[in-house]
Amino acid sequence: MNRNPLTLVPNIITIARIAAIIPIAALVMWGEPLARSLALFLYIVAAVSDWVDGYLARAWNQYSDLGRMLDPIADKILVIILIAVLAWDRSLSALDLIPAVAILFRETFIPGLREFLGNKTVVLPVTRLAKWKTTIQLVALGVVLAEPIVPGLNLVSDLVLWIAGAITLWTGWDYLRASWPHLSGVGK
Repeated sequence: MNRNPLTLVPNIITIARIAAIIPIAALVMWGEPLARSLALFLYIVAAVSDWVDGYLARAWNQYSDLGRMLDPIADKILVIILIAVLAWDRSLSALDLIPAVAILFRETFIPGLREFLGNKTVVLPVTRLAKWKTTIQLVALGVVLAEPIVPGLNLVSDLVLWIAGAITLWTGWDYLRASWPHLSGVGK
């Protein structure tokens, strides 16, 4: 039986994760401590939903092309828009912008690379490290978001963000290296 993919619970959760970035961003930009706390709460719910929708899709056998397309987009929207908002409100220092820009670069470049290679019927499978990369990015941004609320998180925040940036670059390099024969014509 073919079901409308918009009625599948994992897809509803993914779409909710995409929609959640709007109130999260607005609350961070509001600048009030209570608003920041609420933004952090919503962000944690949205970040955890990344695991929940995948788990439910597997457990309930509710896979769909829409879900396969939307899930990584939802993650990227959450990460990219939150980085922009955290840069805007100066939660990210000048040095923090280095790993943040590395994350933004990779999260834009690799999907473009995948799309280009898809037109050539080349598939780059998602690696285990790339899946962990998303988790580490989400944790890092959560810690940055919590920094004004929880005293003493500055060093932890910086460290986790730099680790996320390094792993993000590493996975980007892995994908570029794996795709190089298809881009350069070498090995054809």
